[in-house]
Amino acid sequence: HAYQISPSAKYAIHTYSTIDEPATIELISLPKHKTIRVLQDNAEMKKNLTALKRRPTEFFKIDIGKGLTLDGWMIKPFDFDSTKKYPLFIFVYGEPAGQTVTDDWDTGDYLWHQMLSQQGYIVCSIDNRGTPAPRGRSWRKIIYRDLGYLGPQDQADGVRIMRSWNFIDSTRVGIWGWSGGGASTLQAMFRYPELYQVGMCVSPVTDQHNYDNIYTERYMGLPKDNAADYTRTAPLTYAKNLRGHLLLVHGTGDDNVHYQNTEMLINELIKAGKPFDMMAYPNRTHSINEGEGTSLHLRTLLTRYLNTHLPAGPK
Repeated sequence: HAYQISPSAKYAIHTYSTIDEPATIELISLPKHKTIRVLQDNAEMKKNLTALKRRPTEFFKIDIGKGLTLDGWMIKPFDFDSTKKYPLFIFVYGEPAGQTVTDDWDTGDYLWHQMLSQQGYIVCSIDNRGTPAPRGRSWRKIIYRDLGYLGPQDQADGVRIMRSWNFIDSTRVGIWGWSGGGASTLQAMFRYPELYQVGMCVSPVTDQHNYDNIYTERYMGLPKDNAADYTRTAPLTYAKNLRGHLLLVHGTGDDNVHYQNTEMLINELIKAGKPFDMMAYPNRTHSINEGEGTSLHLRTLLTRYLNTHLPAGPK
């Protein structure tokens, strides 16, 4: 539920959705929460969704030890068979700017994840420490000077447990993310190469020195005060450990996470003699959606790469 409350507090625009249902937006009166007018019901989209072969998204909790429990969600194939083993595909963000495990509609990725589940992937996401979940002060602040380092450790601990589930094929595990999630993907592939066979990384921060100070220094402090932490938390530092299949994607006109990040990573991978795959989208920004056909091209690229290197379907 989200509310835009009027200055008089007598009215509000109320938006409601779930992880499996698009938003309904209405004008309400307060304090009785009475609907005055439905502004958008997304009826056509909801009708179209009922025609899809999909299962309800399942929320779960996973105990990774040390008194720490992580929240997650899972999309299983429509024809899921618990006696068979499926590839595990992780969607990650992991940074303090946002959560992935919330019970609300995700316009950007939900339908693509559903399509992948129809192909025979178990699609999952978990929230690590540092994300803005209502889990208390220590959950949020423990990542100070550990931005991008501690989160992938929690993610890896969760994946180790998920790999042991009887319906997961531990030899077919992939991960993908965008922006901070791209950085988390790199950390996963470089620091835990025994867990992940495939990584798809979109517009990543590869070194905290390259990102804006209002965000980075809030969580990392000043580079001059803790240079070692900046080196320790940078994906660049661990590029030499790559073993699996890695796809890098970046818009060359990205004015948020600058293209320089990917160029620096490419140089480290070349120096280490590591093979990888790369797609640059000319003059696209951080969203990589400018230009006719761009969004479809990007999703098709990701799907093809996943299908090629992490075959779908149960065994």
